[in-house]
Amino acid sequence: MLGDFELRFFEIYRSAQYLESLTRGAATSILLAVSGGAAGLALALATALASVRFANILVLAPVATCYVEFIRNTPLIVQLFFVAFGLPLLLGYAWPFWAHAALALTLNFSAYFSEILRAGLQSIRETQIEAASALGLSPFATFWKIIYPQAVATMFPALNSQFIFLFLTTGVIAEIGVEDLTAAGLFIDSRTFRSFEVFITLTVIYVLIAFGFKGLLGLLQSYLFPWRKAR
Repeated sequence: MLGDFELRFFEIYRSAQYLESLTRGAATSILLAVSGGAAGLALALATALASVRFANILVLAPVATCYVEFIRNTPLIVQLFFVAFGLPLLLGYAWPFWAHAALALTLNFSAYFSEILRAGLQSIRETQIEAASALGLSPFATFWKIIYPQAVATMFPALNSQFIFLFLTTGVIAEIGVEDLTAAGLFIDSRTFRSFEVFITLTVIYVLIAFGFKGLLGLLQSYLFPWRKAR
C-alpha cells in the first residue's frame, strides 16, 4: 500500500488467461526478434559487401548506401506501417501481420547490422589480403577464411548490443495487431485497469529476456571465437 494506492499484482498472476497471454506474447516477441535478426544479418552482410568489397561496382555501392541511410533515418514504426499497409497495396499481396512484422524487423535490423559489419570489414588490413593472395587463396576463400571470421569476431559485441537494443524496440509491432508481449500487456491492462502493475510486469519480462539473450550470445561468442575473450 502506497498512500491510497494499492499494488494488486495478484490480478495478473492469478489469471490463467493473463499468464497464457504473457507467455504467448513473449514467445512471439522472441521468435520475431530472432528470425528478424538472423535474416537481417544475412541481408546486412550482402549490403556491407556491396559497400566495401564490391564498392568498385558503381551501381551497388550507392544503392546499398541509400538503403542503409533510409532505414537508419526513419522510425521503425513508420517502416512497419509501410510494410504492413503500403507494400500490400503497391504489390497486391496479402500476408498475416506477423509476417509483415518479421519483414519490417529484418529490414530494420539489416541496416544497423550492415554498418557494424562494414566497420569490421574495413578493419582488416590489406596486408592480410595480400598475404592470402600470395599463398594462392582465391578471393572467395580469402573472404570466408580470413576476412569474414575476423570481421565478425571483432564486431560481435557490437552486434550483440545492437540486437538487444532492437529487440527492446519491437513492442511497436503491437500497433499492427501482432500479439506480442506489449500487445499482451495492453490486453491485460484493458481488462484489469491496473496499468502500473501491468507495465512493471512487462518491464521485468523484457529485462529478463534481454539478459537471457545477452547470456546466450556471450556463450555463442565463446564457442565461435574462442581466441577472443568475451566482453
